[in-house]
Amino acid sequence: MTLQDNFGRRFSYLRLSVTDVCNFRCNYCLPDGYQCSEKEQPLTLEEIHQIATLFARNGTRKIRITGGEPSVRRDLPDIIRTVANIPGIEEVALTTNGWKLPQFLPEWIDAGLTQLNVSIDSLDPRQFAAITGHDRLQDLLQGLALAQSLSFDRIKVNAVLMKEHNGDQLPRFLEWLRTTPVTLRFIELMQTGDNGGFFDRNHISGESIRTDLLSDGWEPVLRKAHDGPAQEFWHPDYAGRIGLIMPYSKDFCSSCNRLRISSLGKLHLCLFGEQGYDLRPYLQAGSLTQAENFLIECLTDKKATHFLHEGKSGATAHFAQIGG
Repeated sequence: MTLQDNFGRRFSYLRLSVTDVCNFRCNYCLPDGYQCSEKEQPLTLEEIHQIATLFARNGTRKIRITGGEPSVRRDLPDIIRTVANIPGIEEVALTTNGWKLPQFLPEWIDAGLTQLNVSIDSLDPRQFAAITGHDRLQDLLQGLALAQSLSFDRIKVNAVLMKEHNGDQLPRFLEWLRTTPVTLRFIELMQTGDNGGFFDRNHISGESIRTDLLSDGWEPVLRKAHDGPAQEFWHPDYAGRIGLIMPYSKDFCSSCNRLRISSLGKLHLCLFGEQGYDLRPYLQAGSLTQAENFLIECLTDKKATHFLHEGKSGATAHFAQIGG
């Protein structure tokens, strides 16, 4: 059985947030740092096991562990191991700001990690610190080098491009990709409830970048079944690839294959939806059958598209809430 909505879209990919806490202060997400607003505790390891089991038996094959920053949880290796050992789960990915990458990466790989996404919004140390609030660029680059030395090659680097901050960094990123075998994904800045003015000043369309890449000889990469929303490109002269995540592009939502669970156990049908659907009561009651029925019923509410073009970002105040 595979989860499916009213528009024929099938969902084999789950983004599972394990905390809304983040220790970075990225200017496009948490410019004032993490503000504790929830009294409820994040998902327990047992609840994470239940969720992964529920989704796996309904066709999910890839689970991405997100936050906030997942590595603030000391039991992250146990979370990875738990998810990796669920029958039916083929890929376990992790999105991280990389602050502990050199220290913990071998342990994460040993636990069953198959894919790593690291956020690097600039290759200039001063600019990186200005964007994130932390002077940790060298630690991240050291972590990527460690991954490559361990023959862990399923690595993606995420960069949010912003006019006033790193909009001129594309040539430097491209030069880096000549010798660095990672997939660099440029993510369009997206509007949330908290960043309206910042969005208006800084949004850069990915379409112009796509046009430039194609004119410079970059070729599209064929999408795989459980891939995320990025359009990827390769070039024979570059060791790395480029991906573009363009939520404002035409038909962006038509290939949606992912659902989201927040760190409080709420199902989010869209990153920009108006509400979350609480699975936790069913988990705490120990009834996966009831949780499954509730999940299938919720999917009938999934809309054909988001409403970003109308300036509506739903209930998402910032991306740390449900993992971006």
